[in-house]
Amino acid sequence: MPKKILIVDDEVHIKMLLEQTLEELEDEFEVELFTASDGEEGLEFIRGEHPDLVFLDIMMPKMNGYEVCRIIREDESLGDVKIILLTAKGQEVDRKQGLELGARMYMTKPFDPDEILKVSKELLEL
Repeated sequence: MPKKILIVDDEVHIKMLLEQTLEELEDEFEVELFTASDGEEGLEFIRGEHPDLVFLDIMMPKMNGYEVCRIIREDESLGDVKIILLTAKGQEVDRKQGLELGARMYMTKPFDPDEILKVSKELLEL
């Protein structure tokens, strides 16, 4: 069964860069990539499709990444969804808040494509 990866970000170029980076996984593994443009759309996808891994921006319209993360963590049926917060917010207080809300990792933009691939493989156990 293919691993599902969801990218939730309102910045089109960031979504495209992440997609291009993660497409490298498709060469070696069974992976399906999906995207959402805001927190509400992302949460709806997560509830319906139960992705294995979510790259989640924090600053987005409709619902921010912290809210999405908190809601996912409060839903026991989504307990195995792994979340990586990927954001421009680089302050320690932001990182701490993200990890306290249940994100597995907190990464800042601009991101290193090699690091994205490395953590994706680790979290998806590929």
